Amino acid sequence: MLLLGASGAGKSTLLAGMAGLLGGDEDGEASGRMTIDGADPSTQRGRVGLVLQDPDAGVVLSRVGDDVAFGCENLGVPPERIPVRVRAALDAVGLDVPLDRETARLSGGQKQRLAIAGALAMDAGLLLLDEPTANLDPVGVREVRAAVGRAVEATGATLVVIEHRTDVWVDLMTRVVVLDAEGGLLADGTPAEVFTRHAATLLAAGVWLPGHPVDLPALPAVTADVPAALRARGLAVSRDGRTPVREGLDLEVAAGAASVITGPNGVGKSTLALTVAGLLPEFAGTVEAGTVPAGRRGARPSRWSSRELLTRIGTVFQDPEHQFLASTVRAELEVGPRALRRPPREIDAVVDRLLDELGLTALARANPFTLSGGQKRRLSVATVLATSPEVVVLDEPTFGQDRRGWAGIVSLLQAQVADGRAVVAVTHDEDAVRLLGGRHIELAAVAS
Repeated sequence: MLLLGASGAGKSTLLAGMAGLLGGDEDGEASGRMTIDGADPSTQRGRVGLVLQDPDAGVVLSRVGDDVAFGCENLGVPPERIPVRVRAALDAVGLDVPLDRETARLSGGQKQRLAIAGALAMDAGLLLLDEPTANLDPVGVREVRAAVGRAVEATGATLVVIEHRTDVWVDLMTRVVVLDAEGGLLADGTPAEVFTRHAATLLAAGVWLPGHPVDLPALPAVTADVPAALRARGLAVSRDGRTPVREGLDLEVAAGAASVITGPNGVGKSTLALTVAGLLPEFAGTVEAGTVPAGRRGARPSRWSSRELLTRIGTVFQDPEHQFLASTVRAELEVGPRALRRPPREIDAVVDRLLDELGLTALARANPFTLSGGQKRRLSVATVLATSPEVVVLDEPTFGQDRRGWAGIVSLLQAQVADGRAVVAVTHDEDAVRLLGGRHIELAAVAS
């Protein structure tokens, strides 16, 4: 079953209920009844494998092999059978790393494969996947889609998948259920019935349909004579400050244009982005300002103060929750402008505009941590744009978005370019590459 709906419609909450993870006093009110094999889901957790929307949320132990084995051990699988299951699950999702690899050293996409492997290893009768390919490169998407299909066919398990981008999964599905953001269902039937009979309604609700990309004009290609907002020479980048993940990089971030950074999972895209943004020190070589004004300690962003970075380089992290500071959505958007001591009237105008443009106005008083994954991503983008930095660096800016949210983010980033700012986006989203790719920086896999 493919479970669809606009961001915030309750898809992830429904999956959590199926997995027996709801029902405490802190979860609010409940009505109606849900059963798994005729019993309350909280009594059937060994029958259910859940892969959450946030890759970090699925990591339990510090080593890859131990993490995949964790569910099997808790289910009492005989010890001699666990290594076979672990290896088969890792092979199925294409996570080709040593069993003793530290889970903290995995990229976001690799962590997602790890979580799916853990669910597959349990041999659950119900497999629940919440946007399982959101942080994967195109090859990884195909590998995971094929692996899940093989697992379902081999085990006879029931599969429920939440995925905004329907093209990947539609041929595997026998049923499509679409949640209405106001409650109830918009549609329920076979893929052919739902996507044909209800196409107009679903598009209006912001649901992605196979073969219906968003129609936006692409940004023009960047010519060689465009000045550099930032430039890197002989750059090596490292996550831990001890071992470089990329070396010998020479690149420029074009001023007043968009640049996209692509490449397979684990090749250092996020580390490069954080280094270019001045949040990680260069392991070797330099990143220096071009058209961006230098700070008091020189031209290298890694030496600038947080206040200097606010108006020069803004960064959207891969995990939105890593940058939330306030207790309401509105207060979150006010953090940056207040730090710059902007006048209250100006702050209100900026915040109101961003809330409206990214469809968050109705959530202004909500706690950021209670939003859906797609809403959190839109908020994290908006918090950075609130200070109007000259360069905006974003790690997977479009993941987890329904059709309307995706169009809103891409349009907003294109508007930043039209206003003369530089946009740098790390992304696996091929449509985002097409529409934002004024300059394309592709990182190839490093030979091991």
